[in-house]
Amino acid sequence: MKTKVAIVKEKEKEFEIQEVEIDEPKAHEVLVKVVATGLCHTDLSVKDGILPTNYPVVLGHEGAGIVEKVGSHVKDLAKGDHVVLSYGSCGHCRPCMEGDTTYCVALEALNFMNKRQASDDNIFQGNDKKLNGAFFQQSSFGTYALAHERNTVKVTKDVDLKLLGPLGCGIQTGAGTVMNTLNPRAGTSIAIFGVGSVGLSAIMAAKNAGCAEIIAVDINSDRLQLAKKLGAIHIINSEEKDAPDMIEEITTLGVDYAVEATGVKAVAEMAFRTLANRGTLAVVGAPKGGTEYAFDANELINTGKKVVGVVEGDSIVKVFIPRLITLYQQGRFPFDELVEYYAFEDINKAVTDMEDGKVIKPILEMS
Repeated sequence: MKTKVAIVKEKEKEFEIQEVEIDEPKAHEVLVKVVATGLCHTDLSVKDGILPTNYPVVLGHEGAGIVEKVGSHVKDLAKGDHVVLSYGSCGHCRPCMEGDTTYCVALEALNFMNKRQASDDNIFQGNDKKLNGAFFQQSSFGTYALAHERNTVKVTKDVDLKLLGPLGCGIQTGAGTVMNTLNPRAGTSIAIFGVGSVGLSAIMAAKNAGCAEIIAVDINSDRLQLAKKLGAIHIINSEEKDAPDMIEEITTLGVDYAVEATGVKAVAEMAFRTLANRGTLAVVGAPKGGTEYAFDANELINTGKKVVGVVEGDSIVKVFIPRLITLYQQGRFPFDELVEYYAFEDINKAVTDMEDGKVIKPILEMS
């Protein structure tokens, strides 16, 4: 069948919309009519060659839509179901079998390098040149997406489906880093460095977790004000004030937890300096490959501080995404405050607005 997709033909090129053929679902796959897709910084990093893929390629990894067809072995999904699409995992390696699917040994192949999990066939057909897909096992910058049953999450029909796509990556990454990885005790302190969609989601999660001191650090004053609205107790513009000094003034001994969501070396190292003894820094922001962060080894040894990397908020998607939706329905996780909607055909404008900081989380509507 035909689908309209946004293609990146070469590194750093704009998206081009084109009609192509998409394959039928294999035994464990699901064909989804896409309603809307979030635009994530990961899409932009891949488009610009900072993160790997094969060109030409159809990106998109925060899809939300309605099941059109299911493969013969799919039992828990059916035509008409509302679904959110998330990251791919193999299900067979040791991390997957132990419940740590975000650290699947095939993570890069299945999410970035266009390996279709259910088949060696290309998901897009009828093109003069091979068009790569299976990005995050979905390539949801299109009117239809072919996903695997493992990364297709059935969701309630009581919430507007076009809002839900960003739960598949950016929103769950920020929220999960706090709720799943750090799991802070009520009354503790946390600092969030970088308040884009990931950082703001972490702030909402910290509020739900009962953190007593929630500190937002960024250089964008408007986003800091939104952070305060969403749960930050203190906001620090690090261009105007020294963040470590301010955090020491607020907490005396430093924070129990910190989340680094910028991917900037200097910010990550600054975040580490704000930790109290036995504090934990969660590194979420993805810098360019080869970036090295410097922490004094003796400081780690003598203070009990910890540094952990986090992928996708350590989320088991079929459990965590419905939980976030429930919190949203209860008014406790208002991630709709982060989004702005664009027509699919305006994808390049959405990219520009996101890069210019005019919008936090663009969502592309397919119709």
